[in-house]
Amino acid sequence: MERRTKLVETMRLILGILKLIMALALVPFALDWRSPLLFMVRPWALAGLIALPSLLILAQAWALHTSRPEQRLIKVISWLGLLAAATALGATLALEARFHWVRHQVLEADPARLERLGRHLIVGYQNLAEVRALVRRRAIAGVFLTTRNVRGKSIVEIQQEIRSLQSMRQKQGLQRLWIATDQEGGTVSRLSPPLTRLPPLAEIVGSHPDVARQEQAVRDYAATQAKELAALGVNLNFAPVVDLNHEVMNPNDRFTRVSKRAISRDPAVVAQVAGWYCAAQEEAGVHCTLKHFPGLGRVFEDTHLAHATLETSVSELTQNDWVPFHELMSRTRAFTMLGHVRLNAVDSERPVSFSRPVISGILRGDWKQDGVLITDDFSMSAVYRSSAGIDNASIHALNAGVDLILVSWDCDQYYRVMYALLKADEQGRLEKEALQRSDKRLARAAGPLRP
Repeated sequence: MERRTKLVETMRLILGILKLIMALALVPFALDWRSPLLFMVRPWALAGLIALPSLLILAQAWALHTSRPEQRLIKVISWLGLLAAATALGATLALEARFHWVRHQVLEADPARLERLGRHLIVGYQNLAEVRALVRRRAIAGVFLTTRNVRGKSIVEIQQEIRSLQSMRQKQGLQRLWIATDQEGGTVSRLSPPLTRLPPLAEIVGSHPDVARQEQAVRDYAATQAKELAALGVNLNFAPVVDLNHEVMNPNDRFTRVSKRAISRDPAVVAQVAGWYCAAQEEAGVHCTLKHFPGLGRVFEDTHLAHATLETSVSELTQNDWVPFHELMSRTRAFTMLGHVRLNAVDSERPVSFSRPVISGILRGDWKQDGVLITDDFSMSAVYRSSAGIDNASIHALNAGVDLILVSWDCDQYYRVMYALLKADEQGRLEKEALQRSDKRLARAAGPLRP
């Protein structure tokens, strides 16, 4: 009998330890479950982070209730498990409550301030009704279309959705919305289907060694893309990639994969081909976008998932990787997308997308660049998990001279960004002159591409 009692106690102790380990494992997830990396599973994450800690709390409470006074170790482990489970549940509910409070503050903010700051944000979406609510409140400058927004829909259905958003905008007397997408060709063809899936631009270039035929092939390729995009209602394409192909291979790079998307390693070829591409896109009424300054061709890390650095000197970049950017920014109306890599030779603390030394110092200062600058997606870990965080990064970006902040993957992050901007504006931390200059650039860009 005594042996059986000891065995039961041992089993209860082991079970208590397992429950404690499980509760402790839930805590870090509960503190970070609203991370963009969990965006697609967020509803299930919320359900799990409520149900599991609740069950653990009940189990640990029962263990405390049924344990005898002399079973001190079991009691201690049960109390620790109860505390950990309660912490996980409390953190989960606190984050959810915080999100809804911030969302409410944004949606009920002063309409004039919301419009003034909203003209600097482009957002992705899952729920069309939610993005319509933002357009109705004049709280955004545009939307980003990707696979999740067109899957299973016909061209006519997508056209109708975009027209309904633009119609709201027109009735408000505001500039048209930027309807943006990633339609590079090859692996990055977010709207194919229903649009035609084309090969990578590099493949077109490589199959036409004769320059005259190459130019015609590139223009035809870009025109096909642009005509389909324009017919759909898209007026901003995040292409072409003008990063040089330095053939850097990272087996853990799941998203960036520049070597598979770049046109060439030769900066002259990239500048020439991208120039033809942008000219053809603009003829169809679609703005092109040069990406990703300062060039990701030499970068090993994937900024979607981690911090990344570019160690190359400014002189080397000027002679090579920056040639296409500098040349095309000066002679086209292309937007320029800023990547989230840190340019260590200039600013080792902040990614380029919100670095004042790079944006104000090099692009707006040394280069006298007065075109539209848009960030890569601020949902990426290189920004979200930066020391500034997505909140302060947004403030730094606009103050440095960025025109548009992109929040495309995790649309919930829009509310966090806008709340930070509203508070910064209220506290006088947003530079009025920088915003005024940006407003002029955006108004100029919204004008007709063709004379």
